[in-house]
Parts: sequence; structure tokens; C-alpha cells
Amino acid sequence: MPVSLYWLQCGGCSGDSVSLLNADSPDLPRFFNQSGIDFLWHQSLSQTTFKEKQKLDKALLSGRKKLDILCVEGSIIRGPGDTGMFDTTCGKPKKELAAALSRKAKYVIAVGTCAAYGGIGVDGPALATGLQFHRSEKGGFLGHGFRSGAGLPVINLPGCPCHYNIITGTLSALAAGIDIELDEFNRPVEWYGILVHQGCTRNEYHEYRVEEHEFGEKGCLFFYKGCHGPLAYGSCNKLLWNRRTSKTRVGVPCFGCTMPDFPQSYPFFQTRNIEGIPLDLPDGLNRAHYMAYKGMAAAAAPDRLKWRKTGI
Repeated sequence: MPVSLYWLQCGGCSGDSVSLLNADSPDLPRFFNQSGIDFLWHQSLSQTTFKEKQKLDKALLSGRKKLDILCVEGSIIRGPGDTGMFDTTCGKPKKELAAALSRKAKYVIAVGTCAAYGGIGVDGPALATGLQFHRSEKGGFLGHGFRSGAGLPVINLPGCPCHYNIITGTLSALAAGIDIELDEFNRPVEWYGILVHQGCTRNEYHEYRVEEHEFGEKGCLFFYKGCHGPLAYGSCNKLLWNRRTSKTRVGVPCFGCTMPDFPQSYPFFQTRNIEGIPLDLPDGLNRAHYMAYKGMAAAAAPDRLKWRKTGI
């Protein structure tokens, strides 16, 4: 039996859909054919008429047609005043359709950081929130106790956007009936169990505290440029974009877009610090050990790293 999938776009930029279109091994049509997934609906990709869409929704909500996987892209918009009328479908708040379909689905997936944790719009008049988290706080739109038909919470695939291999990998696992281990933020450990820092080509500079002061130098971006690589969990330096690159590989700091507090309220390209010591330390380190270790590491930095040249 084919596995049915319904993709609901809510308050977002469609970046995760664009990411999905980049799937290349196999490409998207072959992926759905090979995985046995019946793609019922996508707001940007489907050619269904308005009446056909209404008929599909009624069949799913009545239970006459099964819904195996519901993918929600973009945050749930509750504004203005919790009416949800900032984001509508067929004249009704889209949040109502999201709630109703979630109750029918065997699996519910929040695709992208906005759907997972609220993302952009959390603190504004849109009253945006994630499906089962509001930033790092459990609950969100569906509530702490929500479970899908398979008995699972919402599966969060954060990222701005989420890498296409994570989307297709998760869909493939669910379609094949493979269990997915989730972490404390409901992210699959398979893809979110490592730091962005792991696999970064600038790791040696970080270890010896050889720092980049101006963009274009070959140093660590953590100390001055606000890189979240040692703080954020994700496969960005493992699953490369176009199989060849990531932000840090081209000299751009990690923004921490897989984390519940993204986007942050402070500047992206600055590292918050007190007397040169970052406020947010690499995950797993305490302040005393960090201060002692980094002072010695900087003194021991090899000349080949300190004599780096600017430019690519």
C-alpha cells in the first residue's frame, strides 16, 4: 500500500520546499516512486483544482482517506488576537486545518525551524509558534501531550532551511516503518546528534584560538564573528549543500538555525563576551576550564596557523 503524504505550508518562506527540490540522489520524482510515497498535496507543486483540494481535505478529515504523513512547513500563525486570520485557507484559519489533519495523521513532521519552534514571527503580531514547541518550551500549538496516530510526538526537522537529505531520509524511514530516535527537542538523533563544529574545516584554528577578526581571513569564526558551530547541533558540515559546501567552509559563521532560539535577538556577526571570554561557551565546557585551556592553546599555536594569509 502506498504511504500517503500531505504537505501543508503555513507561515513560512517556502525555503524547505525549495530545499526539497534539490534532492538529487535520487531526484524528487524518483524518490517518491521508489519509496512508495503518494504525494497527495503540496501548495506550490500540486496541480489540483480548488474543488479537488476541498474534496481531498474532506476525505482526509472524515477518515474516508488515510493520512500517513503530514508535513507542516512554516510556523502556526495565531494572530491577530489568536484568531489565526493572518494565515488562511478557503477563508478559514490555516491553524484549524493543521490541528485537524494532525489528529488524523499517523506521523506529523515539522519541516524547518519555523514549524518546529516558531522561528521568525514568534515575538511579533503574527503570534507564531511551532507545532509542539514554542522556542525551547514544550507545548507549542498542539500541546505537550500531543501524539500522532503512531504514538509519537511531532518529529522536528529544524534548519533554515532543512537539508533535503534530512527530509527525504526521514520520509524514507517512516515509509519503511523504521523507528526514529528523537532527542530532547524531538529532532532525529541520526542527523542532529552532532555539533555543527564537528566536521568544520576550521577546527584546528578553533583549537589553537587562531581567530578571524575580518571576514576573508583563515581563522576561527567563533571568538569574534558569532559562529554558533560549537553550540548548535546539526549535520551542516556532514551533509554538504550541493555535496560540496557549508556556511563555515565559505567563511560565513554558523547562525545556529537548527536551535529552538533561532533567530536570536542579538547581532549575528558578533560574539557576545565579557573581557574577551564568550558568554556562550562550546557545549560541554565550563568557564574555568575554558579560560585555562584557551590561554595555553593560543600560546602553543603553530606558526603555520598564525602566519595564515588573508583571502581565499
